[in-house]
Parts: sequence; C-alpha cells; structure tokens
Amino acid sequence: MSYVTVGHENAQPIEIYFEDHGSGQPVVLIHGFPLNGHSWERQEAALLGAGYRVITYDRRGFGASSQPSSGYDYDTFTADLDALLRHLNLENVVLVGFSMGTGEVTRYLGKYGSARVGKAVLIGAIPPFLLHTEDNPEGVPQSVFDGIMAAIVKDRPAYLTSFFKDFYNFDVLGGTRVSEEVLHLGFNVAAGASARATLACVPTWLTDFRADVAQIGVPTLIIHGDADRILPIKATGARLPALIAGSEYVVIKGGPHNILWTFAEEVNAALLEFLAK
Repeated sequence: MSYVTVGHENAQPIEIYFEDHGSGQPVVLIHGFPLNGHSWERQEAALLGAGYRVITYDRRGFGASSQPSSGYDYDTFTADLDALLRHLNLENVVLVGFSMGTGEVTRYLGKYGSARVGKAVLIGAIPPFLLHTEDNPEGVPQSVFDGIMAAIVKDRPAYLTSFFKDFYNFDVLGGTRVSEEVLHLGFNVAAGASARATLACVPTWLTDFRADVAQIGVPTLIIHGDADRILPIKATGARLPALIAGSEYVVIKGGPHNILWTFAEEVNAALLEFLAK
C-alpha cells in the first residue's frame, strides 16, 4: 500500500493513501463524500483501457487514509492533493473531481495555478458557491445543511442509509441502473469513515469557490445529472459554463448525483472524448 505523509498529529503521521496504475498522461481522480478512491472503479477501468496513467487517493478521514481530528477544510484538502502531486512529480496532469472532489480541483487551480495541470474535469460539481446569500440567490438555504449536520449527530448510520437513496435516486433507478448491493457497498465504505470527518465535511460544502473558478484557465469539462438531488444542477453545474471560459458542458438526462455508477458509459464517453482532444 502506498502513502504520502502530509502532516502530523501528536507526533503521529497523517498519511494519504493512494494507488497509481498504468502509464501515459496522468489522470488524478478525486472522490466524493462519503466514499473513497475505489468509487471510481468504472472510470478507472475505462481510463486504463484507453492508455492513461490513473491515480486515485482517499481524502483524509476516509478510506485507508489517516483519520485526524482536524484539517477538514478545502485549503487543507488541497494541500494534501498538492503533496501527492509533488510526491509523484506529476506534470500535465488531468484533475478529475466528483462532488466534493470538484472543490479540490477548483481550489487547487485557484491557489496553486496550472503549472502541473493540463486539463480539469468537474463531475457533479459543488462550485461555484452552494450557500444561499444575498449575492448568491441561486444557492441552497443554510437550514438544509443545519439539518444534515443534526441528522449525522443524531444517528450517522441512519443518515447514511437515507443519503445513499438520494445519491443514486434509488426510487427511480433501483433495479435498472443501480442495485441494492451498490447501496450496501456505499454504506459499508461510508460507515468505516471517521465520524468526525463525516460531520466536519458538511460545512466545507458551503465554501465560496467563485474567486477560484474565475482563475481556471485550463480546458475544462463539466458533467452533471439533471436529476441531481444532492447538488441541484441549477445551483451548481448549470452556472459554471458562463464562469469558465471555453469550458464544455455535458448534461446527463435523468442522471442522479452519482452518475459515475448509474450512467458510467455516458460519463466515460464524454471523459475520454475530452481527454483525447
């Protein structure tokens, strides 16, 4: 197993677990909440088959990475990503984020620039700014996120069970595009994550990425499901094409939040076409 040390807590190392497979142009896949790097299995197979080098990693607090008590903010998440890119000395990398992972992609480009980055892909995006404010009327009310945090504190397993049903729009797609076993797998992965990290990640969804988005200067692909119940398209993905010059925008009709699994063929086709340009 491969790790990069990104800090310490009480003299113990904070380590980020990663996997590095294949050869060719490097593609770094950054997972969503509350899963891990293995949630990219359908995209990893397609990318390796097309001749790309694929790097996945587990965000701190999740998967096989360390579960420290702090560092659950996008500046730290992005510093962890930068440490990985420097550790592997990656150049001309494609940064691909899903859900929470789109925050790392966006903040990385805003904070560290594009010297190492050739392209960016935002799938089920959280930017530009999810919270409803006077200058962001398209956003989601604070009360929604307060309710999520209260549900996690009250009964984290019950919250996760409910979350995954909306993550896949299981009432609509169950038995056709997603099985009950996939929900069980997601629950098992999420239940093994840090309880503290699971709660602490919720406020990070309200990070204002508008300044970071304005600095994106690399070719960018945006993919979003138009039936997303977790990150509604009108508040997120639909706003990005006007904010990222020259970006490409693909809407997955009927797609829930996790289109990586439910609409893998469509996502993979769009991703590979974009990378080949």
